Amino acid sequence: MKINFMDLQTQYLKHKEEIDSEIAEVLGSTIFIGGQKLEDLEKNLASYVGVKHAIGCSSGTNALLLSLMALNIGYGDEVITTPFAFIATAEAIAFLGAKPIFVDIDKDSYNIDVTRIEVAITERTKAIIPVSLYGQCAEMQAINEIAKKHDLAVIEDACQSFGATYNGEKSCSLSTIGCTSFFPTSPLGAYGDGGAIFTDDDELATKIKMLLNHGQSERYKHKYIGINGRLDALQAAVLNVKLKYFKEEVKARDDIGSRYSDLLEDAEVITPKIAENSTSVYAQYSIRVKDRDAMIEKLSSKEIPTAIYYPIPIHLQEAFLYLGYKEGDFPVSEEVSTQIISLPMSPYLRESEQDFIVKAIKTG
Repeated sequence: MKINFMDLQTQYLKHKEEIDSEIAEVLGSTIFIGGQKLEDLEKNLASYVGVKHAIGCSSGTNALLLSLMALNIGYGDEVITTPFAFIATAEAIAFLGAKPIFVDIDKDSYNIDVTRIEVAITERTKAIIPVSLYGQCAEMQAINEIAKKHDLAVIEDACQSFGATYNGEKSCSLSTIGCTSFFPTSPLGAYGDGGAIFTDDDELATKIKMLLNHGQSERYKHKYIGINGRLDALQAAVLNVKLKYFKEEVKARDDIGSRYSDLLEDAEVITPKIAENSTSVYAQYSIRVKDRDAMIEKLSSKEIPTAIYYPIPIHLQEAFLYLGYKEGDFPVSEEVSTQIISLPMSPYLRESEQDFIVKAIKTG
């Protein structure tokens, strides 16, 4: 049985006529940067999330970078985040000359352990960036309360959780600023790089729109040092089509993720734990196993693809050794990184495929 790890082909074929038409319209207009397609997308994204402002940008990484820039975070500042995530979160902090301060993760959710955050706050701390990993939001209420107590900004890294909910509210609407990625394999994916920033703050929104366009307040007048962080019209057109069907895809992801967990209940694996006040979009369906190499080999022998998100915690990456962290500093992150494995997941994963995967996992 041939199984795709993430089935983008089926999704494209289902909406091919609409997507191709939208792309052709952009090509015919020759408006490749900005324009009506981007304006429509930003309006639709803001409406979906339930915030005043949605700002399209060139990637999830640049969404994080621009958010930090808008908050004037730079040299000498500290930003608290997690060591168990994709490197982009810590990378954006470090790129601006600020210092990532890592806090270990919760063993059940794999998101930042809120009970450890306050100990990490110093007079240099300016913000907290919780990462909503694998499609489930971090404990944003507790994080926001800590941030308010210490006068800190909160940037939700929702690059994997767009479409998820927390206490009935959408991911990306839960803090000062929310950031997401439209990387092709994200829950809502473009056909190239893309991202978006969400906020209810008018001043921040205005500043971010300038920063992503070389700091321009108007053509050739530059109020800030900015970057080229624009989202192109072709990606906006594709995303507008896919957003129309996103609600049903989120439902399918939830059903498939829940079914995985039910089927694997009696297997010798640790399945995702979703908090009662949350929903997940299962950007990845990730289990933990004691002997990961053996599991990968077993599944590979049956042509079942897997992936590891993430095999090396950020504090142990060569790029961040200058921070002085060492093995043993964040034991939960380090343990999870040796056990975690992600299974095929998409809204188009068939029950027969899922049954085949689960049977392979359970087979000795």
